[in-house]
Amino acid sequence: MRLVSKLGKKCLGWGLLASVITSSAWAVNGVPTTPQCKKPVYLTFDTGHMGVAPLISQVLQKHQVPVTYFAAHEKTQEGDGTLGQHWAPWWKAQAANGHDFASHTYDHAYWRADIDSQNFKIRPSAGEQNGQNLNWHAADYCANLKKASDRLEAMTGRKPLPLFRAPGGKTSPALLKAVKDCGYTHVGWSPAGFLGDELSSQTHPNQKLLASALKNIRSGDILMAHLGIWSRQDPWAPAVLEPLVLGLKEKGFCFASLRQHPQYSKLLADVPH
Repeated sequence: MRLVSKLGKKCLGWGLLASVITSSAWAVNGVPTTPQCKKPVYLTFDTGHMGVAPLISQVLQKHQVPVTYFAAHEKTQEGDGTLGQHWAPWWKAQAANGHDFASHTYDHAYWRADIDSQNFKIRPSAGEQNGQNLNWHAADYCANLKKASDRLEAMTGRKPLPLFRAPGGKTSPALLKAVKDCGYTHVGWSPAGFLGDELSSQTHPNQKLLASALKNIRSGDILMAHLGIWSRQDPWAPAVLEPLVLGLKEKGFCFASLRQHPQYSKLLADVPH
């Protein structure tokens, strides 16, 4: 972890420089300029320990891959959390590179069960109430979503998308309806789009995850990985990320923004870039 940490420090600086030098190659005023995409896939990242975040951003920039980051304020290997001041320059660089942002709840708050249509059992895995079993009203959940969105906007200078991803993808119809009423639409991932970086390195080594993804991903799939997983001993990124990007492109796939996804394009049409 110390090696990744030292490398991350160097790459953070490199990433900021790269954003200035190369962003114009595939974005104009922060808007990705990818060609017409006939076999699109949509790559997304949830936050994590951030140890590999600078390496991930380098791969994305090198291969002109637009992504949406779903962010919560989680514990990090370095600094004061994913949405803390230490990582603010990295988030700013991601905005300069044309990527999009959305909420993952501020406290990485897991839905556990419905109490009724407006009240839910919630268990945060970050923040002051980490590990506690709580009862939240819909307004509390919405406020936690907005807190992450507001912090992202403050760091990046860009308005986040009115989307969210529930931690673990755990939701209920009642939660989705309540949250939609406060302006957020949920984004999950496709079955083949679960890229497996949360799984054990022993049972699911990187080569196995890469082979599975290249075999099973289909046009239209939403893909999901993380900016570092604490429990995985052999980091998924960039070891799998770069060959996955290259392999999918070789198979005729192209990477598109969620702004272009048929399920969300109308909703996002008026969101500023």
